Amino acid sequence: MNPTEVVLITGCSSGFGRLMAETLARKHYQVFATMRAIQDRNAHAAHELRALAEREALLLHVLELDVTDDASVEHAVDDAIARAGRIDVLVNNAGYALLGLVESATLEQAKRIMETNFFGVVRMNRAVLPHMRRQGSGLLVHMSSVSGRMGVPGLGLYSASKFALEALAEVYRYELAAQGIDSVIVEPGVYTTAIVDKSEQAADASRADAYGPANEIPQRLVTSRSASKASPQEVVDLVVHLIELPAGERPLRLTVGMSPGAANGLGGLNYISEQLLKNLLTTIGVATLTTFRSAPVD
Repeated sequence: MNPTEVVLITGCSSGFGRLMAETLARKHYQVFATMRAIQDRNAHAAHELRALAEREALLLHVLELDVTDDASVEHAVDDAIARAGRIDVLVNNAGYALLGLVESATLEQAKRIMETNFFGVVRMNRAVLPHMRRQGSGLLVHMSSVSGRMGVPGLGLYSASKFALEALAEVYRYELAAQGIDSVIVEPGVYTTAIVDKSEQAADASRADAYGPANEIPQRLVTSRSASKASPQEVVDLVVHLIELPAGERPLRLTVGMSPGAANGLGGLNYISEQLLKNLLTTIGVATLTTFRSAPVD
């Protein structure tokens, strides 16, 4: 994509989202960095991004957006369209982790993480897709995790939310292909970002106590993640690379931040999964309906 196009990113108060907004704006994309509570707990983050935009003369705008609220999503997308006239890329980055053994999380916690990590993406995609269809082009970037391909003990409900996200993004890949719209998935490994500090703890400690030594698993995950020396900029650079690839040539899934052996293993899993699905699409006679069609050149 050309670096004059419009990118909307969710979850920009910190972490990958914040870095993406800054990096893409410096590459001369028009960026809408969105976050919740820009007049409250995220006021400082919003102020810093606006100050950066003014200082460096960047096309970087901060918008209020809560992915769990229908009205908030619609208002932010409408605002971006009113200002820029289009949205070329949506980066579904907003999300959080729920740390703890699965049984020790309450049903309310399970519903809440799915509301943000999964249903939030459904809301965002539904809001931008009519605009992308009218354009005949667009890119949906779904920020997942290696935990979205492997059920990680201590992160069970987070993994479940990312598994659901990946299934959704994969279906979008094929349902939107004939519309000239791409859907891709980014699977980061272990990085030290604010998601660790902002992770929610499973609330029912009495359930976890019954597991004995296995109750140590969540804390060991935190310790392992805190020891990571990998730079979050690697993830952001991969997202930039995906955006800049020609439409229809982007891979469905890309991993980043893993050891070579682990990356090869997960890459193999992703390849086999994609080939099996393509075979199924051919078998049921819809392969031609799920083939990417580039937008006509004016």
